[in-house]
Amino acid sequence: MTDFLLELRSEEIPARMQAGARAELEKLFRAQLSAAGLEAGDLTIWSTPRRLALIAKGLPEATAAVSEELKGPRSSAPPQALEGFLRKTGLTQDQLEDRDGVWFAVIDKPGRPTSHVLTDTIAHIVRHMPWPKSMRWGKESASSESARWVRPLSGIVAIFGEELVPCKIAGVEAGFATRGHRFHCPGEITIGSASDYAEKLRACHVIVDHEERQAIIRDGAAKAAADAGLSLVEDEGLVIENAGLTEWPVPLLGRFDEAFLEVPPEVIQLTARVNQKYFVVNGADGKLANGFVCTANIDARDGGAEIVAGNRKVLAARLSDARFFWEQDQKKALAQHAEKLANITFHEKLGTVADKVERVAKLAEWLASEGIVPNCDPALARQAAELAKADLVTEMVGEFPELQGLMGGYYARAEGLPDAVADAIRDHYKPVGQGDDVPTAPVTVAVALADKLDTLFGFFREDMFPTGSKDPFALRRAGISSLRLILQNGLKLSTDAAATQWLGQSDPTARLSEKEIADRKILTTIPDFLTERLAVQLRETGVSADVVQASREWNSRDDTRLDRTETRARDLQAFLATEDGTNLLAGYKRAANILKQAGEVSGNGAATPPTDADAALLAALDTAEPAASAAVAEERFTDAMAALASLRAPIDAFFDGVMVNDPDEAVRAYRLGLLARFTGAVHGVADFSKIEG
Repeated sequence: MTDFLLELRSEEIPARMQAGARAELEKLFRAQLSAAGLEAGDLTIWSTPRRLALIAKGLPEATAAVSEELKGPRSSAPPQALEGFLRKTGLTQDQLEDRDGVWFAVIDKPGRPTSHVLTDTIAHIVRHMPWPKSMRWGKESASSESARWVRPLSGIVAIFGEELVPCKIAGVEAGFATRGHRFHCPGEITIGSASDYAEKLRACHVIVDHEERQAIIRDGAAKAAADAGLSLVEDEGLVIENAGLTEWPVPLLGRFDEAFLEVPPEVIQLTARVNQKYFVVNGADGKLANGFVCTANIDARDGGAEIVAGNRKVLAARLSDARFFWEQDQKKALAQHAEKLANITFHEKLGTVADKVERVAKLAEWLASEGIVPNCDPALARQAAELAKADLVTEMVGEFPELQGLMGGYYARAEGLPDAVADAIRDHYKPVGQGDDVPTAPVTVAVALADKLDTLFGFFREDMFPTGSKDPFALRRAGISSLRLILQNGLKLSTDAAATQWLGQSDPTARLSEKEIADRKILTTIPDFLTERLAVQLRETGVSADVVQASREWNSRDDTRLDRTETRARDLQAFLATEDGTNLLAGYKRAANILKQAGEVSGNGAATPPTDADAALLAALDTAEPAASAAVAEERFTDAMAALASLRAPIDAFFDGVMVNDPDEAVRAYRLGLLARFTGAVHGVADFSKIEG
């Protein structure tokens, strides 16, 4: 068994592409070896800015010999058929086998040297690597069939054991030589085998293992900060990016002018991170300090002093720009900035951003004034909504779009607006992702929810629904965020009422125009959409989708109070997990089937219960129905389930003790009436017909 080393060297591979390239290299290599009948086994794949490397351990010297069997014509077939089969196989008739009147050819294929397989594999990898962006080079680049690579390929090392794997791609021929660090060791290095590859490069100031470089940066940056009495602001994405930019990483601490600290810390961190790939640090007080950690790619003789000085100058220029934006933006009030929103189109069918702001302001004010968001001042909700998007036209957000909302909060506070308004402007985009915090401050909740509901209502009204994997307006995210705001804050919001308000109809029973009727018809899809999102979320907690539907569609109507649907679904799932719940569901299914087969019940039925089982079920219904109804009205769903549980024994005894389809028409009608009451009592709590099983 022999090890194989492959290094594909080029100019700088963008850091953002390296992880994907490593994964694709492994995928392509394994696929090609598998197609040749080889098992790739244990692979090690590394990347630096200038190379992709692969080490495959324990490959055989050759592929296994295989025997291929081909079925030919019948032995009684015309001679021409046999001649054609012989030409195809390259055999003679005496080499064929006659099996029950059919000719068979057995062709033994010897094993193929693994080095030959590897030659073909390397060419396949270079031609089929799916880089996000790639280049052609050299004379062959005039042809669209020429090789591509992320940057012009400058070297190939391909060694199987201690032997060279011959290959030539786009004028680059494989050899034993690679190159070390561009500055510390720019000359050629001869590699003897896969076993000495990493250490020979290390001796030439190249750490080929990207994970090792990440650890050096992660630990070195933390130590550089700690040595100065500071603490590093951890940023794993920046660790990975710096490892993709360096072959010999050396973290260095630098300082910038304290005067820049008057700029919001998020601005400083983003400036340092995005523009310069620097880490920032906190002081002993936990606040941002005037320090940064850069990652050099050389081991400087002066300990990095000149590198730090140069980076300090570059960062100072960037921070000066940020401070200029900060100061310029504050020369206008947020309300003045907001006036420019009328010049920005939100969507051609939904008007400008200013139009959206006005819709959101009305909805946020309504959520507050109706008490749907408790303890929320309607005036503050409207004010925050009217200013929430104002920072979109500021210089700072124009430079750093990631700071939208956040900068509006800073500007609002600097302007002297109420803290509740500033916080709402800052956080109204939340929750953005599944792991994002859900706002709880009343004004923030009102504005955040109104913003997301407006997005849903607007696009759904215009028939722009998410389909399959396509969701260009992030409506699924808006739906999930709305759900999290509603449920985690315990809001009692009817989406019907919210849609009516959004459409400008204060009375949902008022006579509507044809356009308004069409609007409302479209908006009935909102509860379905949100219920689907709710079902996905609850499924992770063990609540099945059919239980969610049963909890929403109850008492012959849809409930558009999502908080009630969630609570009822959780309680119903817990109830169905009990013996009473399982048996009651079975009794309900049986009763529903009997009623379905019976059709419309005729006659008034018997005057009195025919048997004790009839009487017991009647008495249980007389008790359970009002108890369950009262519990549902007061949203005590656990108590409602308990009331249903009291029907389990009587319905079991009823089915065991009586014949529903009694020959006596009056008795039959009486019992069908009891079953109708029983299913009606169950439907008063949840629609058990939606539950599977």
